Amino acid sequence: MDKKGLIESGKTSLGIEFGSTRIKAQLTTYEGKVLASGDYTWKNKLVGGIWTYALEDIHKGLKACYKSLAEDVKNTYGVSLKKIGAIGVSAMMHGYMAFDKNDRLFVPFRTWRNSITGRAADELTEVFGFNIPQRWSIAHLYQAILDNEEHVGDIAFITTLAGYIHFKLTGKKVIGIGDGSGMFPIDSEINGYDRGMLKKFSELIAGRGFSWKTEEILPKVLLAGEDAGSLTEEGAAFLDESGELQAGVPLCPPEGDAGTGMAATNSIAVRTGNVSAGTSVFSMVVLEKALKKVHREIDMVTTPTGRPVAMVHVNNCTSDINAWAKLFYEFGELMGLEISKNQLYDALFEAARKGAKDGGGLLSYGYLSGENITGCDEGRPMFIRKPDADFTLGTFMRTHLYSAVAALKIGMDILTKEEGVKVDLLLGHGGFFKTKEVGQSVMADAMEVPIACMETAGEGGPWGMALLAAYAVNKDEGETLEHYLNEKVFADSGISLMEPVSEDVEGFKAYVENYKAVIGAEKTAIDTFL
Repeated sequence: MDKKGLIESGKTSLGIEFGSTRIKAQLTTYEGKVLASGDYTWKNKLVGGIWTYALEDIHKGLKACYKSLAEDVKNTYGVSLKKIGAIGVSAMMHGYMAFDKNDRLFVPFRTWRNSITGRAADELTEVFGFNIPQRWSIAHLYQAILDNEEHVGDIAFITTLAGYIHFKLTGKKVIGIGDGSGMFPIDSEINGYDRGMLKKFSELIAGRGFSWKTEEILPKVLLAGEDAGSLTEEGAAFLDESGELQAGVPLCPPEGDAGTGMAATNSIAVRTGNVSAGTSVFSMVVLEKALKKVHREIDMVTTPTGRPVAMVHVNNCTSDINAWAKLFYEFGELMGLEISKNQLYDALFEAARKGAKDGGGLLSYGYLSGENITGCDEGRPMFIRKPDADFTLGTFMRTHLYSAVAALKIGMDILTKEEGVKVDLLLGHGGFFKTKEVGQSVMADAMEVPIACMETAGEGGPWGMALLAAYAVNKDEGETLEHYLNEKVFADSGISLMEPVSEDVEGFKAYVENYKAVIGAEKTAIDTFL
């Protein structure tokens, strides 16, 4: 069957992902061949000291993204998008969305970017004997309890952004286990929330007089491939305002961006790993055994199939690069130059190749928000240079590429050097890798391991979600996700591999030592530049 026939017959998979700067959708075959794409650009807002996306913007963005996809189908194939074989929804992990018994949102969505739950995260880590990051849903809930927020006693349901959109489309309050592992600790032996920690949390808040139980307000955890409901008539009308999309489409369990990254890079099996680099950056390594001790810099989450994963999550990656690129773009317009944004990024990234390998006396902290890895509760983007620095465009750009992954390097060193976890290869995806080889080589030098990229590296999220949706409806009896990806999706995929270069590795190490030594200046800026 040709592509048009697949679309008309509904033998397709749709992945939608709410990223930090774009909501993206990809319609694919069950084997992962991209048929059409759509997107919608948006951005978070700092409202009352809280990083958030307004509920109306979430709804508007979803509908606009789907409309963009449907228009791409219409323009490319001359047919309307009416039938879809499977749908999957993904979004930025973690955060806090709390609802009352009438499914009304109590407070604006509190995103992963916030660093406002320090006391809660510290206390829960101590009580559980398990690292609870500030951005996790349970940390947000407990902080709201500690702050005596009025809404807490009336909570009927909490979820993530992906879980919320899934609920809007299906009416089901469920969550993929990978996304769920960013809400509350998971026990991979039972593939559910850790019962011992649920009991400890209940004891911790016992005197508060809440009518709800924690396990009752959390969404039900599901594994990849399990039944997560189907698109309702209301859900179809909500997603597609044209009214052409037919209801009844099966949906797979909603996942976080970490899970879609693992699927998109075929990094589900033990001893595989990936690194996702965009607005934020995180690495994921599927573990053979538990870590020796608790590290506040390393999260323990799971694959979409429930395997334990060590995750190093860094809040800031490309945002400051984007800000500088915007400045250069404005200069180009001022000078009457006709250049696309893609051309600009490619040129700037290529210039970085010529920069001093150790940063040449330049330092950058691209902290738009707080950074737990380096102990910064807030962000102040900051650029510093020595009077005699190599202040050229090449070194300037190399410095900002280094800065984008410096905090990740600090966290990964804990995993590889202190815990002795072996990482033979990392699969890279996200906007950082869009310019061929440049971001890939910087990451290889920073992580000191080979970095592989596939053709889908720049748009891993929605594509990975489409794969998870396809697996749910197209797997053979008893077929594992690993087998499905290996045999039906990645069997003939081309991969580019870049090895770390010793001279560049040493240059990056020198940069990171300066980066760590001067972090006090960033903290001073946070304390004084109000």
